[in-house]
Amino acid sequence: MTLQQLKYIIQVVQSGSISSAAQKLYITQPSLSKAIADLEKEMGITIFYRNNRGVYLSEDGIKFLSYARQVVEQAELLEQQYKLKTPVRRVFAISSQHYAFVVNAFVALVKEYGENKYEFSLRESRTFDIIEDVRTKRSELGIIFLSHFNREVIQRILQNDEMQFVPLFTAKPHVFVSRNNPLATRKKVMLEDLKEFPRLTYEQGINNSFYFSEELHSTIESPKNIIVSDRATLFNLLIGLNGYTISSGILSSDLNGTEIVSIPLQSDEMMEIGYIHPTDHPLSEMSERYLEHLRLYIAHYQSLV
Repeated sequence: MTLQQLKYIIQVVQSGSISSAAQKLYITQPSLSKAIADLEKEMGITIFYRNNRGVYLSEDGIKFLSYARQVVEQAELLEQQYKLKTPVRRVFAISSQHYAFVVNAFVALVKEYGENKYEFSLRESRTFDIIEDVRTKRSELGIIFLSHFNREVIQRILQNDEMQFVPLFTAKPHVFVSRNNPLATRKKVMLEDLKEFPRLTYEQGINNSFYFSEELHSTIESPKNIIVSDRATLFNLLIGLNGYTISSGILSSDLNGTEIVSIPLQSDEMMEIGYIHPTDHPLSEMSERYLEHLRLYIAHYQSLV
């Protein structure tokens, strides 16, 4: 096994096919195929399955890829530190449901780092994809919530994938509405009060399931429904259509302005928001620092309410 072979595997995954990877690596397709086949034979596993659209990772391949990335990244760090004499580029990736406080903590982390070279990733994504990102080591952390309704299903998925959920805080459900919405002056609302307004939810793609919903009470019938894919669109529709969405209640005026207000929702449910990560991998220094910023922001917000 060589470092070059590991780089080949990573490039094939990024490209989605051996032919595309070969072009980017400036080698012939037969040479790349042979290098992969030799590595599979040496390791005694099948890394890629082939189909008409290209290649995809086997279960063994997914695990192998996570180790390959670590080896290649460590090799690059060594080269930068001792051979090239250049500052180490820090890398950090996180996937999350659509929460402003996640972005606030991310901003604080980037500002704290303050170096000229880094590669940070923040993916606001679907619940299933967040779990997949962490499982395949695309992201170090995933931010999701558990409730009485989804806890058993999500926990079972995490256990099967050798991941764990670590709670950060528990929030009572709130609704986000426009400041001009008739409900905006209420001190509390009930589910019955929401029926006349459009319900806004985040789409969950082909893995759509009530258990993957980002919103509490997803099984309750609503006559008006709008499904969106990003937070900015959702907030614009809250204002433009007098809609509502159910969330944690934590808003960021820095990121979302002051046209959205949060109102407590009378409900027996709770949102336990936390992070997921592989059970067999300790948190990196960057992950620990990010979580510190996240806890500080949440504590600051909770002190204001």
